[in-house]
Amino acid sequence: MQNPVLSQQQNQEKQLVAAAALRWVQDGMQVGLGSGSTAAYFIFFLGEAVRAGKLRVEAVATSLVSENLARQAGIPLFEPRKGTRLDLTVDGADELDAELRLIKGGGGALLREKILATASRRVLILADSSKVVPQLGRFPLPLEVVPFALPWVLDTLEKLQANPILRSDRQNTNEAARTDQENLLVDCHFVQLPDPAQLARQLEAIPGVVAHGLFLGLAHTALVAQGEQVLVYKPGEAPRSIAEFIELP
Repeated sequence: MQNPVLSQQQNQEKQLVAAAALRWVQDGMQVGLGSGSTAAYFIFFLGEAVRAGKLRVEAVATSLVSENLARQAGIPLFEPRKGTRLDLTVDGADELDAELRLIKGGGGALLREKILATASRRVLILADSSKVVPQLGRFPLPLEVVPFALPWVLDTLEKLQANPILRSDRQNTNEAARTDQENLLVDCHFVQLPDPAQLARQLEAIPGVVAHGLFLGLAHTALVAQGEQVLVYKPGEAPRSIAEFIELP
């Protein structure tokens, strides 16, 4: 059973980093909107600023759920065009380490999340304190898989000792979960990932795997809440208080 006190603290931390991220959204930006509970708070706060006339932005979302949240918040959306380069994408993470290597995709939006992260000048990750880990792997690693390829993908994953499990739909556990692209989700339970880069190459070589949840070298900065404090993480650097920064590092 989930600890209600811990859950309340995590919720407060999510709101804290989401509000803090607004200081790095500048007028006129094209923004990528992430998915998940922390990103949802950011969308809410960004919408407040847009409706109040404090910011003019246009956005692209990493999921249909986030698109709907953005519309409800009054954030203008646009269709990406050839040559589109987003100024900033703000997203969450399921796990992150000291090098800002991430596991993402717990909500099933990993493909669009990776597309927007790759198409952005800056990627800002928001996280509560529970998401920081010494080594990736505790959280199951999601894969987006073409349905036709599923049996062969599972065979290959078993050889990699991934302990793969086809994700069930949250509303109907008798049905497989589907992504916005109508693909399947497979969760790999490695427990520890001592060499994420090597594993990423192995997963990318499997025909039928559309995307994996390892985000390596994509995040520029992370804001992590610990209690009432927000820390700024950069790859390979010691965390520093957000009070030390005027611009996005």
